[in-house]
Amino acid sequence: MPKDNESVPLPIAITDEPVDLPEPFAPDQMVRCEECLRANPPTRVNCLYCGAVLPHNETTASLQKPALRPLEKWEQGYNNILLPAAANVSSELGEAALRDASALLRLRPGDLTRILSAGMPLPLARAATFDEASLVQRRLSGLGIETCVVAEDQPGTDATGPVRVRVIEIVADGIHAYQSPETPPIKILWSDFILLVPGRLIVKRVEMKEQKGGRAENRILDSSEFATDETVIDFYTSKHTTTYRIAANSFDFSCLGDRKRLVAAENIMTLLQLFRDHAPQAVYDDSFNYARKALEAVWPAEQQNESSGWRRERPGKYSVGSATELNNEMQFLRYSRLRYHFQTRSEGKADDKA
Repeated sequence: MPKDNESVPLPIAITDEPVDLPEPFAPDQMVRCEECLRANPPTRVNCLYCGAVLPHNETTASLQKPALRPLEKWEQGYNNILLPAAANVSSELGEAALRDASALLRLRPGDLTRILSAGMPLPLARAATFDEASLVQRRLSGLGIETCVVAEDQPGTDATGPVRVRVIEIVADGIHAYQSPETPPIKILWSDFILLVPGRLIVKRVEMKEQKGGRAENRILDSSEFATDETVIDFYTSKHTTTYRIAANSFDFSCLGDRKRLVAAENIMTLLQLFRDHAPQAVYDDSFNYARKALEAVWPAEQQNESSGWRRERPGKYSVGSATELNNEMQFLRYSRLRYHFQTRSEGKADDKA
């Protein structure tokens, strides 16, 4: 280290140009939390300290901004969904409105344009609280984008995982679905089918082994990448809000009889066609593969990091193994249940008109 203290570089860059810093809020602009009695900036929806909903008036409501922080895996959020009537509005939005909406949603303009131009109900934001989602809804409405708020803990959304069907027995008026040989069958009539949603579950896994020594001696010893692509079918009935799932790699296709082939991908498409032939009233929605890229901006594939620990190779030399896995299973489940939400919503409106 140089002996002359004046020659030691500062950790920040110094320029003669003025730096635009945000203006601090005046004490009378701060919002006091009614739970913990602490002062919060007027831009917040929830208390910075205890998470309680902050009171607001006309002045503070105009200053509030949604945080839209990434949620943990165990958290149930609230999704702002683009309404079907508002889909494909990207051509009608001005450049300023598109820029403001992108900043509000914390999305790149290209990702927002892709969602708006998809022409279908897709998520625009995923908030931690209903109040935050409602704020996003009001702000978007002011920009000409109409949305609805869908909670993930309501029936038929994200509360539980799908029921995995391993075997089915085809009978005259429907199917008997088995989760395992020990469980009783689930009896489903053909007339009860209301929605069929096929999709693809894609898993990518990268494993790496790295040598650790001195700072200059770190190097990758080995790396490998694996990928799987599995076709699945989610189907819904009018009797329950449960998601039933058939996965190509874990299903017994003996029910197909003479139509059974050696390749699972062909068998699951044959089974899907069988469902469509026997339940023509069920809506068939195969749009997931088309919408998957647009979903990544709000509902990204989940990433999981693993470590196999440290291992001593020789004196002074250590290695550590790590693995990173990307899985879009939760993304497909959210999308499948979103289609079910709008399917039951449209049927409810039709019944009200009748």
